[in-house]
Amino acid sequence: MRVLITGAGGQLGRALQAALAGHTLIPFAHADLDVADRAAVFRTILSARPEVVIHAAAWTDVDGCARDPERAFRVNALGTQFVALACAAADAAMVYISTNEVFDGTKGEPYLEFDRPNPINPYGQSKWVGEWFVAHLLRRFYIVRTAWVFGPGGNHFVRKILRRAEAEGSLRVVGDEVGSPSYTRDVAEAIARLIETEAYGIYHFTNEGMCSRYDYAREILRLTGRGHVPVVPIALADFPRPSQVPPFTPLANRCGAALGIRLRPWPEALRAYLAEEGWLAE
Repeated sequence: MRVLITGAGGQLGRALQAALAGHTLIPFAHADLDVADRAAVFRTILSARPEVVIHAAAWTDVDGCARDPERAFRVNALGTQFVALACAAADAAMVYISTNEVFDGTKGEPYLEFDRPNPINPYGQSKWVGEWFVAHLLRRFYIVRTAWVFGPGGNHFVRKILRRAEAEGSLRVVGDEVGSPSYTRDVAEAIARLIETEAYGIYHFTNEGMCSRYDYAREILRLTGRGHVPVVPIALADFPRPSQVPPFTPLANRCGAALGIRLRPWPEALRAYLAEEGWLAE
């Protein structure tokens, strides 16, 4: 299968290349393809003749999107529209990588694939508009929502916690934001299995289970031999940010599980990642 990947230089993009190594891959990092450039998107996709396009390129700086919502819309919404229209012209299926932040976090239990989105910040809004374009412009598409992504090469929560523990010696971490961590290797392998099924639709691919940021940080520290580092739970309200944060957005994998695609529990995935980086103390 000929698979074109946008955002191939990001942490998920690199994991996708590894998971799809048996296919003919056409990777484009941001430096190679600006998805907000409509002409470049059409020229690239039509000339590559892919059977599937995995659109992983996005502006994922949530606070940055809050500061510059126009750019967020241009990259995440219109960029996705351009990719979807080019896929339609090239007769290619599309995988759109979306986010838990399309939900407002008020449900009180894990979100299902067909729960109604209600984003409360510019990042989530721009990604939701991207979902709308994909669903309305294409017949063959997969929308894959993931969350709290970590993996080799990324500047993610795990790395930030370890850096802060070393630099500060104690931590204050939000205890009332709950979600589902996602290991890039597991998400990429799930997507690789998904595109073989041609079971088009909406999917939630996160590692199983949920945790607060506080509990997540404590597990990171424990597994890396830093369990002695003091961690104080604080409220979202005590940690002001430019972006409003949805407080409870675990994602339930119902549609993928029906196809036999499940991701291991997040503590197991975290342990595997830390071992891969050489940080596991146990």
